[in-house]
Amino acid sequence: MLGFEAIRTTRRRLRAAFLVGMAAVFPPALAHGHFVLVAPDSWMSQDSVGLPEKLGPCGNEGGGTPTGKVTAFHPGQTIAVTIDEVITHPGHYRVALSVSDRRELPAEPTVTPDTDDPCGRAAIEDPPTFPILADNVLPHTDPFAGPQTFTVTLPADVTCRKCTLQVLEFMSNHPAPCFYHHCADISIQGTPVATTSTTSPILPPGGTTTTTVPCPTPRCSLEAAVQGAACGPDTIPAAIKQKLARAPELLDESLTSPPAKARSLRKKAKHLLTRAGAAALRASRGRKPKLSAGCVASIKQTTDRLAGKL
Repeated sequence: MLGFEAIRTTRRRLRAAFLVGMAAVFPPALAHGHFVLVAPDSWMSQDSVGLPEKLGPCGNEGGGTPTGKVTAFHPGQTIAVTIDEVITHPGHYRVALSVSDRRELPAEPTVTPDTDDPCGRAAIEDPPTFPILADNVLPHTDPFAGPQTFTVTLPADVTCRKCTLQVLEFMSNHPAPCFYHHCADISIQGTPVATTSTTSPILPPGGTTTTTVPCPTPRCSLEAAVQGAACGPDTIPAAIKQKLARAPELLDESLTSPPAKARSLRKKAKHLLTRAGAAALRASRGRKPKLSAGCVASIKQTTDRLAGKL
């Protein structure tokens, strides 16, 4: 009969053999690239490897706790973004901004696979156009020595009480899906920040430059439509102006409202935009039209585009 020590030794050997066999049947999962959003503060808690981050647009697979943090910035401000890539894969980062709803965030870039790599390369927007603020940031093939900081400039004509800054990681040499996602809730309020130029061929050193970007907010788009060259000579009827002014007010209010109320506010805004476009069309008809064809087209195209997003 085996002694106690011999029995215990035999059990240890059997357990070790079992674990080796299980490892052969169930090999460890591949270590995929992960990153932690260090700054601005993430909207969601993150574990040591950055999870949750697998589902777009903001790491929506669950497992974290909302932080409730909103970082304040100014229009036109150049801000610092810090990431810590804790598990490395070759790739790069992209930064985008949504103003009213996270559904405004752009889709993940198109990926072109290579022969042995389903995540061969991703389309890069160069130059980036809103809502993308920066693309192909921190391109790399080797591990970083530590956290990395880069800067992006917020649009000068965007304001919001709570909008979303998305940082998207593209990873090559990686099984699909090829992206990880983090977001920060931010506000953009106050006086626009002027950018200083020391190399402008027109301005003296220390002068300011103004960058024109597409109107990203409903308020900006509507103001551009009625104040632009197409409507310059026209007198917009008061009933149309009231609808065009009220719709963005409702959308701004929806940003800080509970979900049910926010949906109701967006529905009302859409209704006003649709009515404003229809009223503009009616104002262009008859023997004495109140609006020119160019102004009507400007208003109608803008209201149709904005209503289509709601």
